[in-house]
Amino acid sequence: MIIGLTGENCAGKSTVAEYLMKKSFYYYSLSDVIREELKAGGKPITRENLIEKGNALRERHGPGVLGRKVSEKMHEDKNYVVDSIRNPAEVEELRKSGRFFLFYVTAPPDIRFERIKKRHREEDPQTYEAFLEIEKLEMENQDRTKQNLSETFKAADKKVTNDSGFRELYDRVNAALAEVSDEFKLERPSWDEYFMRIAKVVASRSNCIKRKVAAIIVRDKRIVSTGYNGTPRGTRNCNEGGCPRCNNFSDSGQGLEDCFCSHGEENAIVQAAYHGISIKGGTVYTTFSPCLICTKMIINAGIREVVYNVDYPIKDAPLKLLKEAGVKVRQHKVE
Repeated sequence: MIIGLTGENCAGKSTVAEYLMKKSFYYYSLSDVIREELKAGGKPITRENLIEKGNALRERHGPGVLGRKVSEKMHEDKNYVVDSIRNPAEVEELRKSGRFFLFYVTAPPDIRFERIKKRHREEDPQTYEAFLEIEKLEMENQDRTKQNLSETFKAADKKVTNDSGFRELYDRVNAALAEVSDEFKLERPSWDEYFMRIAKVVASRSNCIKRKVAAIIVRDKRIVSTGYNGTPRGTRNCNEGGCPRCNNFSDSGQGLEDCFCSHGEENAIVQAAYHGISIKGGTVYTTFSPCLICTKMIINAGIREVVYNVDYPIKDAPLKLLKEAGVKVRQHKVE
C-alpha cells in the first residue's frame, strides 16, 4: 500500500510520515527528487528554489514527473508513504500502482502560523498577514506544470485534521488507515469511545431519580477523577427522598436552584480538589453537555476540552461560554 501525503505548510505532514514509518512504511518525498536536482546544479535548497525547480521539472518532463520518478523506485512487497505531493498529475501517476491512497493533512491557519514561528527559520514569513498572502499565491495555478495545492487537496481519499496533540493525530491516522485497508482495521476502541463508555459506567452509580449523569476527567490519557450526580456527601441519597426537587419531578431545566443534587462534572472537579489532584489542562468526558454552573467550574478549573455524549436540555449558553473561554467542545455519541 502507498499512502500519499499532501497539505498546507506546517499542517503536520512530516509528523504523519514519521508515524507511518514506525509502522514499517518506507519513506519517499517528491521534494527529494527536486533536492537532488538542486544539489547537482549547485543551488541552495530554499523553499523558493524548491518551488522553482519543481515547476521547471514538470514543464520539461510533464506535470506528473515527480510521482513517476518515485513510483519507479517502489516494490510491490512493501508499504510506502510519499510526502510533498503538490500537483494532481503526481497523484495520477502514483494511482497507477492500484494501491495508492492520498491523505490530506490539514490544520487551521492560525495554528500552522504558530508552528512556523516556533521553528525560527529566516525565510519564513514574520507576520500572519504575510503568511496568508504567500499561502494564497502557492495554492492555485492555472498552469498544469506548476504546483496546484487546492486541486491536489480535492483529490484526497481521506482528510486528517491535525489541530490537537500527537495522540489525537495518531488516532485519526489510524482511523484513516483502517478505512482504506483491512490490514489496519482497528480492533480497539478510540480514546473517545473508551473514555465515554467508562463515563457511562460511572453514571450507573448515580443516586438521582431523574437522570443518571457522570463525568470523568482525563490527563495524558489517564483518568484522574470521576463524578456522578447525586446529593452531597453524608446526606440522604436522592432516591431515598434526599432531593425535594427531583422527588417532586419538576420540569426539566426548571427549579434548579432548589435541587440538592450535585452534577457529575461538579463532583468530578470537587473530588479532584478534595484529593489534591491537578486537573489543569485536562479533558472532561461527560454523558451530558454541561449546565451553566458546571461550565463556569470547568473554565475556572483550567480544563482545556469538553467531550460530551448527548445534549443537556439547557445547552446553548453553556456551550457559547465554553467557546468564548477558549475551551474546546466536541460531541462524541455512544449508545
